[in-house]
Amino acid sequence: MGAAGRDFHDFNVVYRGDPNTEVVAFTATQIPGIDDRRYPPELAGELYPEGIPIVPEAELEELVREQDIDLVIFSYSDVPHETVMHAASRAMSAGADFAFIGPQGMMLESTKPVIAVCAVRTGCGKSQTTRAVAAVLAEQGLTPVVVRHPMPYGDLAAQRVQRFGDYEDLGRHHTTIEEREEYEPHIEAGRVVFAGVDYEAILREAEKEADVILWDGGNNDLPFFLPDLFIVVADPLRPGHEQRFHPGETNLRMADVVVINKIDSATEEDLATVTASIEALNPEAEIITARSDLFLDGPSIGGKRVVVVEDGPTLTHGGMTYGAGVVAARRYDAEELVDPEPVAVGSIREILQRYPDLEPLVPAMGYGEAQMAELKATLEAVDADLVLAATPIDLRGLLDLDVPVTRVRYELAQVGGRPLGEIVAEALETE
Repeated sequence: MGAAGRDFHDFNVVYRGDPNTEVVAFTATQIPGIDDRRYPPELAGELYPEGIPIVPEAELEELVREQDIDLVIFSYSDVPHETVMHAASRAMSAGADFAFIGPQGMMLESTKPVIAVCAVRTGCGKSQTTRAVAAVLAEQGLTPVVVRHPMPYGDLAAQRVQRFGDYEDLGRHHTTIEEREEYEPHIEAGRVVFAGVDYEAILREAEKEADVILWDGGNNDLPFFLPDLFIVVADPLRPGHEQRFHPGETNLRMADVVVINKIDSATEEDLATVTASIEALNPEAEIITARSDLFLDGPSIGGKRVVVVEDGPTLTHGGMTYGAGVVAARRYDAEELVDPEPVAVGSIREILQRYPDLEPLVPAMGYGEAQMAELKATLEAVDADLVLAATPIDLRGLLDLDVPVTRVRYELAQVGGRPLGEIVAEALETE
């Protein structure tokens, strides 16, 4: 059971070459358009000359019964513990056992030091933390190569190993908005990023260029590589979630360092709740605190009517009702957050209707060219003075928007705890 990420990795590492196991199918959820494909034979290996079907998760029980399946493996992230057990109940009631591939089974070992950055939920600030760690490594005279958690939404065989060293690579690999959000800031800083489907092959390629492998996690998933330093980001705007979501709680319990981010936006009570969780679940973890500092690039938003664009996954399966764009609009005195729903089109309108608790904003969804066109049409139809784009990429160029755009950038600013550079240097000396 997966979402075009760890499910493929678990298969590749544990089952691909196992003649004693037949993997009948992958089920897919969370990401639009990833079901009704096949995991291709080029990736599935010689035991699967026809590849492996990928079917909607709704068909789980039927699949178990019709194929007489013995075991269902749960292999995706950022879901409540209760949701995991509902999946277990579905599998077991249909006649199968239910299990996970744990860290020892799915983490690959590297010949280079590995620093992993993961989180307890989507939208905690992993990306900005990864950028901060990369900058620290560069200051120490080391070359980090970033390996990003998978987002293979296109041709899986073509995406087996992807290297992003410049902006042309983004077009060459037909990247989505979600991918560009993660890759562009590193490329802008002169760093190389790897991603794809086959993470054994990806790791070996990354090792050729790296002094340090920097794992940049997705959602709240586990790292695919065994880390020498494991940094996990927690979010005091969602206190208690660090104990209630899979596999974020596992990350928290395994962490060497926990970054409590966004402390400038959280209450003292919520900060205390998250701190108490860390101390209860992982008393050996080192805690540092940080702000998510905002920077505006573009026309002034003071007194303006703005339509806000936020990171999509943070708002959907991440469960947030707003992000850095709404914070920036209020902090820098925008006159109004214009509601985009009345003029939203296609899948953007469907998403807004599916998440009625969202603040007035547009999730930056772009899992393909059609959805990117719907995002562009929605933003240009809103009666606002400008677009306030709080995504890590420059939507102006990507969507060729015919309206003024101000970007919101956000970077990690450490407030408390031992300096991140000192922690990183110590971990690498130990290695």
